[in-house]
Amino acid sequence: MIKNAEFIDKLRSSGLRPTKQRLKICEVLFNREKTFHFTINDLAKSISDQLNEKISLATVYNTVHAFKDKGYLKEISINSDKSYFDTNISDHHHFFDEDTNQLIDCGNDDIGKINIKNNIPRKKINSIEVLIKVASDNQNQN
Repeated sequence: MIKNAEFIDKLRSSGLRPTKQRLKICEVLFNREKTFHFTINDLAKSISDQLNEKISLATVYNTVHAFKDKGYLKEISINSDKSYFDTNISDHHHFFDEDTNQLIDCGNDDIGKINIKNNIPRKKINSIEVLIKVASDNQNQN
């Protein structure tokens, strides 16, 4: 388990003062074994519930974006108005369940070879990450 000293270092290296609320954000994000996908609103609600006090949405937003900018989190844009964040910052793919609004990791072995036939002039491809949107197949239901 990660200790408060590591959280304080993460916050300071991201340009943030280590407050009680920001330390709680760190605990929720980084003190876990499995990857964690979340929206800012979901994270704020979860932390408010754990602290038994309201946490400012701006505090959560600013902390999450500072961590993303520093490379501690990855942002996955689902559409123009919905983003999820991921504690697993390695290159990997995702399923997005449109019925449950759940983001699910998809292993690199689950995706075949991707053949990019064209690229933007004077640009190189840094990474390829696939987002697969899924929903219930209502046609096969009786």
